[in-house]
Amino acid sequence: MGFVRNPNMRSGDFLEGMLSDYVGGKAKVKAPKNGSTRLVTALTCLQFAFAVYATFLLYYMSPAVDLRTKPDFTWATRIARNMKQFIIPPHVLGRYQEAASFIRAEIPPIAPSEVCEHEKIDFMQKKSNDVQMIKLKRELYDEILDFQSKTIGTETLAELMAMKSKWDMRGPNRPKVTVLLNHFKRKTLCSQLDSLLQQTLPFHHVWVLSFGSPNEHSLKRIVESYNDSRISFISSSYDFKYYGRFQMALQTEADLVYILDDDMIPGKKMLQILSHVAGTEKYKNSVLGSIGRILPFRQKDFTFPSYRKFRSKEAGLYLPDPAYDITVDKIVQVDFLSSSWFLSAEHVKALFIETPFTFLTGEDLHLSYQLQKYRNAGSFVLPVDTTDKETWGDSEHRLAYVSETTVIFKDIVQVRDDQWWRALTTGYITQWAAMYPQQIDALFYAHSVDEVKALAPLLEKFRSIVGKKAYIVVSGGNFCPCEDAAAALNWPKMVCRERRFKIFDLQIVALSGTSNSEVPVLQAVYSSMKGLIKMHNPSVMITVTDIDPNVKKALKMASETNANVTTLVLLPRPSISKVLWMADLRSTALPNWNRMRLSINIITQNRAPSLTRLLKSLSDAYYIGDEIPISFNMDSKVDEATIKLVDSFEWPHGPKTLRRRIIQGGLIRAVSESWYPTSDDDYGLLLEDDIEVSPYYYLWIKYALLAYHYDPQISLPEISSISLYTPRIVEVVKERPKWNPTEFFKRIHPNTPYLHQLPCSWGAVFFPKHWREFYVYMNMRFTENAKANPVQIPKSRTNGWQASWKKFLIDMMYLRGYVSLYPNFPNQASFSTNHMEPGAHISAKDNVVRHDKGDFEVPLLKEDFRPLLPNGKLPPASKLPSLNLFNQPVSLKGLKAAGAKLGQDVLRCDNATEIVMVDHVTGLPQQCSKFL
Repeated sequence: MGFVRNPNMRSGDFLEGMLSDYVGGKAKVKAPKNGSTRLVTALTCLQFAFAVYATFLLYYMSPAVDLRTKPDFTWATRIARNMKQFIIPPHVLGRYQEAASFIRAEIPPIAPSEVCEHEKIDFMQKKSNDVQMIKLKRELYDEILDFQSKTIGTETLAELMAMKSKWDMRGPNRPKVTVLLNHFKRKTLCSQLDSLLQQTLPFHHVWVLSFGSPNEHSLKRIVESYNDSRISFISSSYDFKYYGRFQMALQTEADLVYILDDDMIPGKKMLQILSHVAGTEKYKNSVLGSIGRILPFRQKDFTFPSYRKFRSKEAGLYLPDPAYDITVDKIVQVDFLSSSWFLSAEHVKALFIETPFTFLTGEDLHLSYQLQKYRNAGSFVLPVDTTDKETWGDSEHRLAYVSETTVIFKDIVQVRDDQWWRALTTGYITQWAAMYPQQIDALFYAHSVDEVKALAPLLEKFRSIVGKKAYIVVSGGNFCPCEDAAAALNWPKMVCRERRFKIFDLQIVALSGTSNSEVPVLQAVYSSMKGLIKMHNPSVMITVTDIDPNVKKALKMASETNANVTTLVLLPRPSISKVLWMADLRSTALPNWNRMRLSINIITQNRAPSLTRLLKSLSDAYYIGDEIPISFNMDSKVDEATIKLVDSFEWPHGPKTLRRRIIQGGLIRAVSESWYPTSDDDYGLLLEDDIEVSPYYYLWIKYALLAYHYDPQISLPEISSISLYTPRIVEVVKERPKWNPTEFFKRIHPNTPYLHQLPCSWGAVFFPKHWREFYVYMNMRFTENAKANPVQIPKSRTNGWQASWKKFLIDMMYLRGYVSLYPNFPNQASFSTNHMEPGAHISAKDNVVRHDKGDFEVPLLKEDFRPLLPNGKLPPASKLPSLNLFNQPVSLKGLKAAGAKLGQDVLRCDNATEIVMVDHVTGLPQQCSKFL
């Protein structure tokens, strides 16, 4: 590479001429013999002087020295001048000066007019007469402007120039701008230099670049002819293509960089306009230009066309486009700029963060893509004053038009189509993506082919449901090639090439390369996923729990950037096939996947074998990666075996807590005081030690909560708990008749879940708001003598229950119309069962009721319950049947009416239309309220 700066010869520079005369033999001076010795001495002294000069020069050129301090080497010249009178005779010096003057006289300075050539444009600006195309293009442009004016705001040139800028064009804070002109064959260099020399804001430097140009010699002569020390010529026999100029821009010490194609001849006010706008608060983090493109929009068939597709509105826009009379009179954000780029020198670095798709073309798109992805910087086409050509970035647009029409070769168009599609599918927010944000249900991420295979069942389940949208993102490169991922999903390999959303290949290797560091991978995953999440707004992003920790961090950070809430769901591989019901949830419920927090609360005292069975069943259940705290609540008379068992029990799913009472409290206190919610998302599962649970019990709880409680489109405030157990008898009447819900609901569906006014004490999850309410209610109504309790439900045997926490909960639910959700499967198969072992109630001396184990012990569900549900999923909330305390079908409104009619709540309300309402934070009753 050569670097040439125009010489500025001074009269004192005769030393170089003198040396060339002697060394080159151009001047032959006859001297007497007695002068030969003096001549040799003089030359030796000169050699020594220049050796010292060169030594210091090499020192200042070393990398350790900051050349920006502009060291002064004139001291060496002054020394040489002072020495010359001692070592060179006056008559010899005079001859050298004469020779130097003669040589300068023989080579006169070159004037620009002698070497400049100008481009001939022998055609008029093309104008389209296609009415349909003019209409389509104008409609799209108006839509884009309307969207941007409402979201980010658009300004005219006058409004932009009226904005406050940090750059003072006339004061001390004037920006330094380096201009880079890249030339190959076009004859526009002189026009560009003439325009730049007349700018209202002077440039700092102009670098004329010639990489592999056949016109290098003529370009160099043109630069020399201007004889301006600010204009430099940089050349190389190697063609660095379109990226070379940006590589050179990295070397500038200026504040701003203006990179121009050889078809751009800017108006005289352009540097001032560009610098002013770049100094405003709004556009300081931007790249500015005069020509840009809007990339394609999605078509009706959900594919994206080529950006060169003819007669297509969705193909995008070229701005400005004189062919369709589209002039940019307000600043407009585009997907990438062409022909000129004005940006901070710091921003140029972004171009090289990722390896470009190709070095043959597309540096314009790659720059805008990388700036948005890694600097959050937009690309803008500046408006012009149509009456003042000096405000135009391309005062002769026909040149740029010629350049635009050259990109019509099929192979180049295909390369550029592939490039912008790859950018869009790795997180580039184009104008289409900004204008039409998507809303999908799930976005899957797989970093390896094995992870693709693990996630495949759930992905296919989502995609099989009408109305659901789910895509998969793969890391690409050596980690997970797109074609291998497609094969693992039994998809054709062409899905990796078609312009349709289905699978996204991040091509992580473009950033990480051969690096062993985790930083490039983390950065690539985060930056790409951030864009994809912003574009598609998935309700959940799903991946496997054991994914690479750094990738997990990147996914977590990316999901947290979405203002519309995207929840990261981490699933253990063995559990993925167990949560296919996830796809049946509404997209509004899915973001709450991680929101609820269930705690297991075990009440135990002296049944170590029973507790062992319970703990084994809990350990064998599926928890799908959720954290589940567990607590053991022991009364004061707990035996040694139980203490040792709970102390040695290992629980891998969350923290373990042990509580032991000092004074024996009995079952009513042991249960009611075993749990109290810490938030509205804290749910308590209460289990006595003679209970056993199904491996699927937690899945039932989570599915039901998400479907009926965490879906904002569902309103069921009456649900106060979720039962794991299905009863076989009507518990609250004296006869305790057998009851089979499968038979009872067969006209609706044999296995429909149902709502029941009876709470369950043999495995149930209680809701935080209702449990606080229950605490206050029981405190206000607790009596040692059951008959003294003011609540007497007609025909209910619960009126005489002694020391039962459940009796108070039944009373509250009856008075206020609350219900519990129950499962319903063949043979009353349930998620929990009661083994009816002797305890505080069963086989107690004061309990006269005989208990038949067959009436209470039910089989546990050992297989996936989802296929047994109506249509393979939980029915809509509006389809759930409801029963009163006595297993009779009654609407939810009817249940509230019965409670109001009884009129025995803690507040006296209208017996026909009102029930008690409470403060759900404190549980305290507040007022009577009409029910719906």
